[in-house]
Amino acid sequence: MRQIVLDTETTGMPVAEGHRIIEIGAVELINRRPTGVTFHHYLNPERLIDAGATAVHGITDDDVRDQPRFADIVDEFTAFIEGVEVIAHNAAFDVEFLDAELARIPGTRPMAEIAAQITDSLAIARVKHPGQRNSLDALCRRYDIDNSARTKHGALLDAEILADVYLVMTGGQRVLAFDSSQHGAHLPGAEIRRLPPRSHRLMVIGPDESARAAHEEWLKRLGKEGQPAAWPV
Repeated sequence: MRQIVLDTETTGMPVAEGHRIIEIGAVELINRRPTGVTFHHYLNPERLIDAGATAVHGITDDDVRDQPRFADIVDEFTAFIEGVEVIAHNAAFDVEFLDAELARIPGTRPMAEIAAQITDSLAIARVKHPGQRNSLDALCRRYDIDNSARTKHGALLDAEILADVYLVMTGGQRVLAFDSSQHGAHLPGAEIRRLPPRSHRLMVIGPDESARAAHEEWLKRLGKEGQPAAWPV
């Protein structure tokens, strides 16, 4: 099963005022594991970036002046997401901007026709945690996911973090990245799994008489004879 976790940054909002995409970042999951395969481009939006948007993502007009235009990378982008599930946080925002970019290019299809399915991780979070904050940063705190590198919004970094959040939120499983300075350099096979809710009760095996005697002897050596044990015996 192949899935793509995606994020975008823009010149501002809304689309109706002619705002454009300036960064696309996406990561590939195969059978719910990050593969290390990514799609990432900064883009020349052919317009100025709002100061308020730069304050959020840190991208300036100078940063993207010499970057490719969306039309230059559209074939690569559509090939990357063709026929698979695309996951985004507040997906309506990303899809609206991507559809606007696609509509400018003759012969292209909208996102709903390119991807097999578009999944909004924000909608999932709101069902699981009603009435709570469900921003990406809030979910990282809730699920104990390291987002210390996220001092500014960035499409590829946010897609990597969202992949971790999505895997925990939808299945209690995520790949562990022990070095936060290399976020995304995951260790294959390392994961967290939750026991199924209807799994059999775990068998608890108590100590035998020799273990009890050894425990009492240890308490004597500690000078705690006659005191309750700090753990059940």
